[in-house]
Amino acid sequence: MATTGAGLRERRRTVTEERVSEGDRQEEEGEKGGEKEQVEVVSKGVGWGGAFCCLMIARYYSAMYNNIHDCDEVFNYWEPLHYLLYKSGFQTWEYSSEFALRSYLYELLHAVFSGPSVLLSNKVQVFYTVRLALGLLSASTEATLVEAANQKFGARVGMYTLMLLCVSSGCFNASTSFLPSTFSMYAITLASALVLLGDRHKTVVAVAAAGVLIGWPFAALAAAPLVIYSLFGGGFLRVFLAGLLTTLCTMVLSVLTDRYFYGRWTSSVVNLVIYNVFSGEGSTLYGVEGPSFYILNAFNNFNFSFLFALMSPSLLYIASRDYNSLPRKPSREYTRLLVAISPLFIWLAFMSLQPHKEERFLYPVYPLICLAAAATIERLHDYLPESWEYHEHFSWITWGVKRARPLILGGILALSYCRTLSLYHGYSAPMQVYRYLPSMHAALSNTTAGTTVCVGSEWYRYPSSFFLPSSHYHVAWLDDGFAGLLPRPFDPTLGGTIAAPPYFNGKNKASPDQFLSDESLCDFLVELKLDRNDRTFRSNDETSWEPVYEQIFLDKELSPSRTRAFFLPWIWEKSNTFGIYRLLRRINKSAST
Repeated sequence: MATTGAGLRERRRTVTEERVSEGDRQEEEGEKGGEKEQVEVVSKGVGWGGAFCCLMIARYYSAMYNNIHDCDEVFNYWEPLHYLLYKSGFQTWEYSSEFALRSYLYELLHAVFSGPSVLLSNKVQVFYTVRLALGLLSASTEATLVEAANQKFGARVGMYTLMLLCVSSGCFNASTSFLPSTFSMYAITLASALVLLGDRHKTVVAVAAAGVLIGWPFAALAAAPLVIYSLFGGGFLRVFLAGLLTTLCTMVLSVLTDRYFYGRWTSSVVNLVIYNVFSGEGSTLYGVEGPSFYILNAFNNFNFSFLFALMSPSLLYIASRDYNSLPRKPSREYTRLLVAISPLFIWLAFMSLQPHKEERFLYPVYPLICLAAAATIERLHDYLPESWEYHEHFSWITWGVKRARPLILGGILALSYCRTLSLYHGYSAPMQVYRYLPSMHAALSNTTAGTTVCVGSEWYRYPSSFFLPSSHYHVAWLDDGFAGLLPRPFDPTLGGTIAAPPYFNGKNKASPDQFLSDESLCDFLVELKLDRNDRTFRSNDETSWEPVYEQIFLDKELSPSRTRAFFLPWIWEKSNTFGIYRLLRRINKSAST
């Protein structure tokens, strides 16, 4: 047995030498060539084109079936875009010129590429056109990440990363969301991929700067390790100048855009940072969560792959064991991997310390969870004691762990798919219900005021004005006890985007006239009817309202978390409690469809 063990160790030594010989040779060439450190590894794995095609299919389904997960996406991004395209939509206090916290540059970029579709499509089709464009951008950046993983760590890591990106519920949700945090996700994904590929330091800094300034300024912390690595790894002055030029150009465009839309010289980027950092209460006015919020949320969206991602820093030690018996320096590939995925750990730690938490705040690092998990799963057997591989009684364990990797990945993907199905079947009703509004202007008695769609406590699930059939329709809020400040329609008489409406404030205090005072003016009603005795529903008045369309809606409060989180056929339907999301029409008004 000693001879056999020695033979196995010798063979492992030979394989290890072969594994690193090419990398070490090119590292030495890179050192001689200054900043060129890229390691060219021939791989038979899926290339950029194949990865992009797979990801684009996944992003197509995300664009078509992804829910809107946050009212902030609707009122701060879809509604201003609707105003730019159709001159109507809701305005929030952040878009008041008095506060100017949101950049119209981000909106303008989307309006430019979606503008032509307005001439060819109805509003719902324009909505999905924008989403498809977001999916295209997402697939492009993620395909670059897959290609980088494929080149640096082999076909298996590349394929695992691709599969996780395609199926993970978190990436499904984030990839086509119209949010600055999603735009920052595109930028950080691309920058991390370029760090892995090497010798693209100026591009890394430029991409990171654009992602932060056009997208979300606070994502600068997540991008910081990528920028620092590039600054000191690729010639400080040249890389710094590239980042500075990108920053200056982007800030000039942002300020000029804000000047045009807000009617005064201001910077929404600066205003947003000042409000959140120096204004006292800031975002905490909108709720606080405990430190475990993002851990639990990430596990819901990535299940066990998130745990594998958290293990990924140990890969640097695991990889170094391959070189202990060799007179060579450790490979730089896993060091570079640690840099590429470091935004995940920095961002997760920082955001967990903030009192105000929302799921979308973690979007910038979602694809990095997939990369980190894929790298860990690929080397899972190396976490076992090294001696087990040659031991007479334990070698089968190492063999089993290697063979179990596809099963582990398959289980993760199955759970991810079940999570996505649960979100769609449980919460997609609002986006479906509004599409059943009559496409023609209803011939109602109050034609001078148009057709009024009334919404009470469901205001925060309103899917945007893109789902209203025409300009004859408008939405009004009913008072169901909400004490916060609600969005109001852009008012051209006050100046449209340059207005500073007096009813807006930065303290989330309700405006006295934000609700419709006369409910008899409602032509349609959208309401979620739950099986509870503590509330009276307007739709109970069957003499005034008749249903047009209804859809089940998961009652989160009355459904166990263990059954509602993942869609398991039969169990999901039987174990959870559901309400009815309804579109109703007033009976005493003749509405033609």
